[in-house]
Parts: sequence; C-alpha cells; structure tokens
Amino acid sequence: MESRRSKAVRTLTISTIFLLLIHGAQSFYLPGVAPEDFIKGDDLKVKVNKLTSTKTQLPYSFYSLPYCRPDKILDSAENLGEVLRGDRIENSPYVFKMREPQMCNIVCQFTPDAKTVKQFKEKIDDEYRSLIMPLVVPIQRPDQEAPTVYQLGFHVGLKGHYAGSKEEKYFIHNHLAFTVKYHRDTQTETARIVGFEVKPFSVKHEYEGKWNDAKTRLTTCDPHSKHTVVNSNSPQEVAEKQEIVFTYDVEFQESNVKWASRWDAYLLMSDDQIHWFSIVNSLMIVLFLSGMVAMIMLRTLYRDISKYNELETQEEAQEETGWKLVHGDVFRAPNNSDLLCVYVGTGVQFFGMILVTMIFAVLGFLSPSNRGGLMTAMLLLWVFMGLFAGYASARLYKMFKGTEWKKISFRTAVMFPAVVSAIFIVLNTLIWGQKSSGAVPFGTMFALVFLWFGISVPLVFVGGYVGFRKPALEDPVKTNKIPRQIPEQAWYMNPVFSILIGGILPFGAVFIELFFILTSIWLNQFYYIFGFLFLVFIILIVTCAEITIVLCYFQLCSEDYLWWWRSYLTSGSSALYLFLYATFYFFTKLEITKLVSGMLYFGYMLIASYAFFVLTGTIGFYACFWFTRLIYSSVKID
Repeated sequence: MESRRSKAVRTLTISTIFLLLIHGAQSFYLPGVAPEDFIKGDDLKVKVNKLTSTKTQLPYSFYSLPYCRPDKILDSAENLGEVLRGDRIENSPYVFKMREPQMCNIVCQFTPDAKTVKQFKEKIDDEYRSLIMPLVVPIQRPDQEAPTVYQLGFHVGLKGHYAGSKEEKYFIHNHLAFTVKYHRDTQTETARIVGFEVKPFSVKHEYEGKWNDAKTRLTTCDPHSKHTVVNSNSPQEVAEKQEIVFTYDVEFQESNVKWASRWDAYLLMSDDQIHWFSIVNSLMIVLFLSGMVAMIMLRTLYRDISKYNELETQEEAQEETGWKLVHGDVFRAPNNSDLLCVYVGTGVQFFGMILVTMIFAVLGFLSPSNRGGLMTAMLLLWVFMGLFAGYASARLYKMFKGTEWKKISFRTAVMFPAVVSAIFIVLNTLIWGQKSSGAVPFGTMFALVFLWFGISVPLVFVGGYVGFRKPALEDPVKTNKIPRQIPEQAWYMNPVFSILIGGILPFGAVFIELFFILTSIWLNQFYYIFGFLFLVFIILIVTCAEITIVLCYFQLCSEDYLWWWRSYLTSGSSALYLFLYATFYFFTKLEITKLVSGMLYFGYMLIASYAFFVLTGTIGFYACFWFTRLIYSSVKID
C-alpha cells in the first residue's frame, strides 16, 4: 500500500513538472519591471531605440536619420546586453498625456536637401524599421479569423509608383497613429499600460499660407474639423525641395488584459500550429530512438558482463574477444590530454551557464520587457561558472597524472574566450567601419575585459585549486606499460565516419527549434517559448549521451581503445551540421546582399557553432567516461 502511494506521488510530481514546463512554453513569465500606475493627465514618456533591418543586420541610432528631435537628446541607462545588441535608448519629441486623445499633432517640418534624401532612400531600400519602445505594428493575416500578429517597429518608408507611371518613387511614413491600451482599476481609477501599437501612414500634408510652427493648420489633418488620416492615398514623396511635415495621433483604448499578461498577444507565434506540431513530433521521435538505444544497450551489456564473469579457465579468457581484451589500455592517457582537459572544463562552464539561464527563463525571470536581460544574464553566468570550469579541468588533469594545475587553469580560463574575442574584434571593426550603433563602444569593451580577467580568470583558478587538491580518480583496472596494437578496423568504424555519423542524432533533436531561434535573431521576431526549449535541451543531453555511449561501445568491441577524443568529437560533430544548417538558412530565408552583413552572419554563427561543439562534446565525453568506468568495474579482471 505504501509503495503504491509513493509511486502515485512520484507520478503526480513528474506530471506537475511537465505541466509547469508546458505552461512555461506558453509564454509564462514573472514581470521583469515593476508596474507603474497612471492617473488621467499624467505624462507618458515615449522613447526611441534604433533603426534596424533584416537585410543588412546593421543597426543605426534612431537620430542617424534627420527625424524630428526633442530640444535635448538624453540617453537612457542601458544594461550590458542592450549595448551588445546595438540598442540606444533615447528620448523623443512625442508627448502623450494619459487617457487624453490627441489628433494631428505636428511634430516638425523641414525640406530635405540632396544628402538627406539620399539617407532616407538608402534606408528605405534596405527596408529599415524605426523602433519606438515598446512599440509594435499590428498586421492582420489574410485569414480574417486568425489572430493579429505583430512586428517590431514601423518601416521608414516604402517604394512605389504613381498611377499611370512606371517610374519608381520613394515615400516616407510621416504620420503615426498611436494606440495606447490600458487596464483600469475601477476602485482607484488608476491605469496601467498594457499595449502600445502604431499604424504608419505616408501623407502629403497641405496647409494654407506660409508655414508658422505655432499657428499653421493642416488641411489634410485637422482636429478642429475632425479630419484625420486613415490611409496613404496621397503619399509623401522623398525628393529634394519637397517639404515634409511629421504628425501623429494618439488614441487610448481600455483593455481587459491585465498588466502581468500584457506581452501574451505580442509573443504569439505567427505559425504556432506548425511550431507545436514540429516540436512535439521531433521530441517523440528522439524519445522513441533513445528508448530503443537504452534497451539494446542494457540487454547487450547485461549479456556480455554475465558471460565474462562466468568464464572459469584461463584458456577461455584468452580465447575471448571484445571490449574486455582492451582493459589494460582503455584508461591510458590520450594524446594532447592537456587540451582535452581545457575543452572539458570549458564545456562544463557552458553547460552550467545554459542550464541556469534556461531555469531562469522557464520560471519567467527573463521578461521581454527587460531588454538585453537574456544576454546580460548569460554573460554574468558564464563569468561565475568559471569556478566549475577550473574544477572540472583540474580534476581530469590530475587523473592524467598532471602536476602543473596553474598552467591548465590558465589555459581553461583564456583559450575559448580568446578565440571568440578575436572573431568578435574583427566583426566589431567591420561594424564600426559602417558607422553602425551595433559597434561595441570602448567603455563596454573595457567592461567585458574586466569581467573576463577580473572575475572569470580568478574564479577558474579557485576552481582549479580546489579540484587539484581532491584525490585523483582511480582507474577501475590497471593500465599496461606497453600499448596494445589496435587491429585493422572495418570501414564503418573509421574515426572520421563514426564521428560524422554520431553528430546527426543530436542535431536532429534541435534543428526544428533552431529554425525559430535563428528567425528570432536574424528576422527580429519574438522568441519566448522557453518551456519547450528547455525540454529540447534535456532531449539534447540524453541524445548526446546515448549516441556517444553506443558508438563508444562498438569501438571498444572492435578492440580500439582510443576513445577519449573520439567520445568528445562524436557528439561535438553536431556543431558541423549546425553550421551547415545556418548556411542553408542564410541562402534560403535571408535577403542579405551586402558583404559586411554576410560576414557578420557567418562570424556570429561560427561563434555559436564553436560554443555548441564545446557543449555537446563535453556531454558526450562525460557520458562515455561514466560508461567505461561502469563496465570495467563490473567485470572480474585477473
């Protein structure tokens, strides 16, 4: 009776965890900022961010275009993640009063010269969007019953031609119709903002007489006659000596959406049904394969160990073949063992960073309202996980009879960040050459170097010291002094072939989710379904471990004991498929044509693939390490 109850409790607990993960997949999060209550007439501060394009991937400051400016431009405080993303939060000339609608407010007027016209045309050609925080543009799908989807920011302008003419013209969005949605507290009459949307229009404004900032009344948009802008039938062309008047409307709408759920509508995936089906399908396939692999391995190993332990005579033992024959060489230190220790330590650092980040994201601590929060959290976690990196590398190093723990700790602390930094500096120089706001300033560079050498490196040394002081792991069997000759291997056990085969299954566990992640990064889409991402991460761990164990077992059965590096590279080779998929994505989904933008894409994807290699390789290595120690400690060795 007691066992049934405990089993039921355990089943209930697992079900509860699964439901929490699914709930997290559906954009559950805790507020990232404190709510602010407004009463009627309170000032609402509208801030601008940057100009961004999916065609160039080069962000620019909002005021790099001659948009209307406030009397004094003030920069808002930015976190590290915002700076690295190229965000530049500044104040704007748009003035709102809470729950006080405005119509046809004139922001400014100017007549562009040739240089200004060229700037606007270049940005329209490259399909740049202007980001006003935290503004989104609603887009109705062709299917009227489908929910509205949202895109970040509005396009600077558009290209087209007048009726009866084939000459292409450029038109600017100079009228913005803002909609501020709020949730009102009926008891206190205060309200919280739960939505901020805009519809951009291109309107050639007209007025009578000469321009006067204070007195001019537009005939195309006049609040006195209730004449407002509802379409772009008479658009404003971008041309020399053609006057442009910037205007805006503000409408306030009461909403039933509560403040804690304000992001739910915006985080809705535009192809949600395909997304859910693909993810669940992928998980089921991988789980099925993993179950089969585990079952085969357990049955095969159980039979082998039973057979080896039943051998009675020395003659029978000598006649036996298989993985037991290499027991005297299986724990022989590999070539370049120092480098393996460094890579394993770095992989532990990555694993810890991603695991904690995922947990924070699933629990909702990384809200979309906290811009740059995800990147900042990952950087800080990477720095503090240096403690575990030093510990893991030093422990393995001591097992290989190493004595210079300081040297291995320094290499662990420096090698991976140095490679990434070299690529990053080259990419940052390219961005700087394009005068983009995405270039990381010198002050931020200094902050990154301080995080690296001021915090991460010392923590790696502390971890290395603790790990080296621990007693070395003892091998389950003794290692022979003379290495055993490895027999000629079958073609399918060739190291290159088996390593490449081993990376397919881990990549298959993540490639569908990878599509949505790439889309969120390079096509400016929202991505906040961390619940499913966490499930995929767990499946990735299981898959890397099992495929490495299987191939390691086959390798030992063919009397090849050089498994150390092979186990790391087997699951790590999935990074090669990730980079190939990123290349395929570049040519099929993106419209990048500029050389610098292409170099940025492949540079950042190279860093991502390198990190994925270190992560998956370490998972595979530890799985195989545990597996070999388990099987050789389970048999009787004379």
